[in-house]
Amino acid sequence: MSDTVTVTTWSLEQTSPNDLVPSANPPGPDVWIERAEVPSPEFSRFLYASVGADCAWTDRLAWTREQWVTYLSRPGAVETWVAYDRGTPAGYIELEAQGEGQVEIVYFGLLPAFRGRRIGGHLLMHGIWRAWELPGTKRVWVHTCSLDGPHALANYEKRGFRVFDVRTEDEKVTRTTPSHHMG
Repeated sequence: MSDTVTVTTWSLEQTSPNDLVPSANPPGPDVWIERAEVPSPEFSRFLYASVGADCAWTDRLAWTREQWVTYLSRPGAVETWVAYDRGTPAGYIELEAQGEGQVEIVYFGLLPAFRGRRIGGHLLMHGIWRAWELPGTKRVWVHTCSLDGPHALANYEKRGFRVFDVRTEDEKVTRTTPSHHMG
């Protein structure tokens, strides 16, 4: 089911590692962040669909396994970092090196059961820190929109991002429920 809604999209950036504002204390000893070093289309699809279901993330839902493999296997281009709570995936941040010193936070979020527990700020801080660690990084950027979680924009700003563009447009939005079957 599709609806047309007015969506505001904010593009934010950091232009120096000194822009990063650390999050408060880590969420606790049972939460850790680890890189998914082996490209796994199934795991990436699970994270994307589970985190994005209530935020209208739909652009990758129709991707085939081959499309996921192609995207994830580009050497040095994509890194996926996963937050775990007592062994259960809680959320992820996906970084894409785009050339000319640009690193985009392509996707970031938590599964619904893990929101509101300080995991998001910690995961975002870790992802930004890692983006700045990549060779030649001059700018880290992200976009978020009014369909994302209610704290998304504030979380980015708390970590030191500055808005550089705002757009408001009517968009067709399809609300989905997670489906982990690949096309």
